[in-house]
Amino acid sequence: MFEDRTDAGEKLARALEKYKNEGVLVLAIPRGGVEVGYQVAKYLNADLSIVVTRKLPLPHNPEAGFGAIAENGSAFIFEDAKRWLSEDQVEKVIEEQKREVVRRVRALRGGRPLPVIKGRTVILVDDGIAMGSTMIASIILCKSKGAGKIIVASPVSSEEVANQIGRMVDEIVVLTKPPYFRAVAQVYRYWYDVPDKEVINILDRWEKEKDKKSN
Repeated sequence: MFEDRTDAGEKLARALEKYKNEGVLVLAIPRGGVEVGYQVAKYLNADLSIVVTRKLPLPHNPEAGFGAIAENGSAFIFEDAKRWLSEDQVEKVIEEQKREVVRRVRALRGGRPLPVIKGRTVILVDDGIAMGSTMIASIILCKSKGAGKIIVASPVSSEEVANQIGRMVDEIVVLTKPPYFRAVAQVYRYWYDVPDKEVINILDRWEKEKDKKSN
C-alpha cells in the first residue's frame, strides 16, 4: 500500500485536502508519526508540532501494551489491565513511561511547551493505529486543552479500532483498513524504527522552511 512514511504522508495529506490553508494544527505522535505529520502539515500549509505519548508496555511482553500516557499526564488504560497486572506493576510501568515522556519532550521538542491547542482545529497524525491506546491518550490531552475540533488521521488501522476512535473525535481519516490487520508495518514496503535523530532532523527542516516562508 505504501512505499514508506513519506509516501503514506503524501497520500494522507491529499485525503485531508479540505483543511488546506485553514490554519489547522498538525500534532504528530513520535517517533513514526513525525514524517507522516510533516508531509501532511506541508501540504495543508498548517502548523506542525509533536505530542509525546507513550504506550504502557506489558512487563512480560513489551510489544503489547495495556494503555498509554500523554505528556500532560492524560492516560488511557484498558479495562482488562487489572486482570493482567497488579496495581504495583501498573504504577511501576506508568512511572517508567513518565520519565521517558519527559526525556522525549526535552530531546525531540527541546523542552518547549505544546503549541496553544484551545479553540483550534487539531489533526492528530500517526504512521498507523494498532491497539489505539497512544492515539486515545493524545485525544484525551487535546480535549483537556480545549481543542475546537479534533481530527484523527492515519494511513492504516483496523476497522474496529477506527470505529472506536471515530466515536471520540469530530472526524477520522484512515486510508486503509486491512481485514487481517496484524501490525502497522504490514502496509509499508520499507519499514524501520525511527531514531530520535531523524525526528529532530525533520523538525529542524520544518523550522527552516517556516523561516524561509516568513522572510
